[in-house]
Amino acid sequence: MKVAFDSRRLGDPHGVGRYSRCLLRALYETADAGTEIVQTHRPRGADVFHSPWMDGAMLHSPCPMVVTLHRLTALKRRSEHLSTSVRPRLRQLAVQRAVRVIVPSQALAEDALTRLGLDPERVVVIPEAPDGVMYRRTGHAIASARARYGLPERYLVWVGSLEHPDPTKHVAKLAATPRDLPLVLVGTTSRWAHELPDVILTGQVGDEDLAAIYSGAHALVLPSEDEGFSMPAVEALACGTPVVACELRALREASRDASWRSSLHRPMQRDYFPGVLRGQMELEVGAQR
Repeated sequence: MKVAFDSRRLGDPHGVGRYSRCLLRALYETADAGTEIVQTHRPRGADVFHSPWMDGAMLHSPCPMVVTLHRLTALKRRSEHLSTSVRPRLRQLAVQRAVRVIVPSQALAEDALTRLGLDPERVVVIPEAPDGVMYRRTGHAIASARARYGLPERYLVWVGSLEHPDPTKHVAKLAATPRDLPLVLVGTTSRWAHELPDVILTGQVGDEDLAAIYSGAHALVLPSEDEGFSMPAVEALACGTPVVACELRALREASRDASWRSSLHRPMQRDYFPGVLRGQMELEVGAQR
């Protein structure tokens, strides 16, 4: 069997890239002797093609196609994507032609059925898991990471891409929210991120350092209003760090098999989230560290 895998996002340090790297490594480790794995987004001559992201789905795949969906935010917020309004429709048509659509949560599966008009028999829920490198680090490793990135002894952390503002992530609101602990933002940045007030930017960090930063944090904060799964939440839990987040079904699912030590709250409100960061979080999360 010849398996074609779209590897264009392997270099992405965040969600889709990490998913692609872990999945491709697992494919190589588990494939039998008669399986050939080819990294390409042009699957001519292949027996099956896997696109690990919606944008890679082909309208006219020459072989059976599998697509993984991670979020459907662009489809939920069409008014913010007017300049590319044709592209989501083409992606939707491409995904509809897949023989299997993989999603990481039942919440996202139901969104996909509703918004993409998929055949329920073709949608498969496969929860994602943190990479093996994500585990609680020693005090020495934590101290080394703090020194390397100029972090204080106690801090809150947010992890994700800061290259473009995402209105569903509420990072700017989070940065402007009064809090008792410094806020560390981890991820690739662009100019807008450097204009955020009262935050510490680490830039992109390696997996070993990321695990140490998670381990040393008082809590991971996730004010997102929409998630298909949230790998940072699962990674933080794997490192023994509490998570404070908006009340989202996908986050509840992501933590189902984890030791859930977080406090989940309803979507961010101007007068509510500051209380989480300054008072209630200290009582519910701080007492557990």
